[in-house]
Amino acid sequence: MKIFLDANILVTVLCNEYPRFTECARVLSLTDNIDFDVYTSPLCLAIAFYFAEKKNGSVLARKKIGLLCEKLRITGMDESVVKSAANDKAVKDFEDGMQYYSALHAKCQCIVTEDKDGFYFSKIEVLTAEELLLKYVAKKGK
Repeated sequence: MKIFLDANILVTVLCNEYPRFTECARVLSLTDNIDFDVYTSPLCLAIAFYFAEKKNGSVLARKKIGLLCEKLRITGMDESVVKSAANDKAVKDFEDGMQYYSALHAKCQCIVTEDKDGFYFSKIEVLTAEELLLKYVAKKGK
């Protein structure tokens, strides 16, 4: 299953934000599970770096982003993605629109976010970290 991680999942893990840290970290660990291809976008990584740098400093933030880049697949954010988000009248938050179209172009089947309301227009499944774990991981006993 191809899943897309929104920036807030990455920020939660990189900045050790509770109470959602445990679920988000478990979702991120799915990069080691052959049943999942875990994606994020360059924009999500940039947002995550910004918050990690504010909390942990540049050196540690760069190290953490480097580790994410080794584990995650990274979607494209090209002209097509930007124009799709800009031209979709249902999209109110341009950043969420770019994340959505980036995930869609990578053929992701699910977006994992802690802000499901931001993806109200999505035609693919949108789940919180906890919901993804309960629906697709717990039932498989993994």
